[in-house]
Amino acid sequence: MRALRALPPLLLLPVLLVTGCGTEKAGAGAGAGGGSAAPADPARLTARARALGIAPELVYVTESPGYTLARQSVGVSGDDGFSAVYWSEKTHTQIEIRVDRGTLTAATCPRQPVGDAAEGRTRCTREGDAWYRSAGRQHGYAEPRKGYVIWLTGAGVPRTTLHRALLAVHRPTAAELADLLPPAPTTVPTAPVRRGDLPPNGDGAPDNSVPTRGA
Repeated sequence: MRALRALPPLLLLPVLLVTGCGTEKAGAGAGAGGGSAAPADPARLTARARALGIAPELVYVTESPGYTLARQSVGVSGDDGFSAVYWSEKTHTQIEIRVDRGTLTAATCPRQPVGDAAEGRTRCTREGDAWYRSAGRQHGYAEPRKGYVIWLTGAGVPRTTLHRALLAVHRPTAAELADLLPPAPTTVPTAPVRRGDLPPNGDGAPDNSVPTRGA
């Protein structure tokens, strides 16, 4: 199985959100859409996901009180999986949700690292259909489905919070999809784009030649 992506690069999110990216947040925790709201249109979800290289069937979201979706964190995981981060402005902690193809068993769970923890240190405890996984400060849940695994990981996040987030995992609603994925492009260029800032002759590169003495 593919190892989990480490979390440290995502620790930049608090800085990004504070320094001018506040408008990039959406879906403010529980009640922002909810699994009981109208589901997203399958055709629209498919178009938006595929435009980003994400398999539509792997797009899932969650909810957690006090945590907000960081839109700039949404992207591809692995080949065609899905990944997103929810950030708490109060605690400066984050929950990452990832959905990747594969399986998870009692034998393979300990070999999958948790966040940025070193491989081979993961402890797994079965909880219903999911596994609770921990290694150092990193911990989370992994729930295998048919052909893919839903991963929830956090550092400094209470275990009960992570468990509630796991229970809240669902397919995006129409409202959540609007905040989650950008609209799919309606047109695709069929010819090269003509630029108007290049000279008719040459490529416009600067002249770095050395002048001849006496010239």
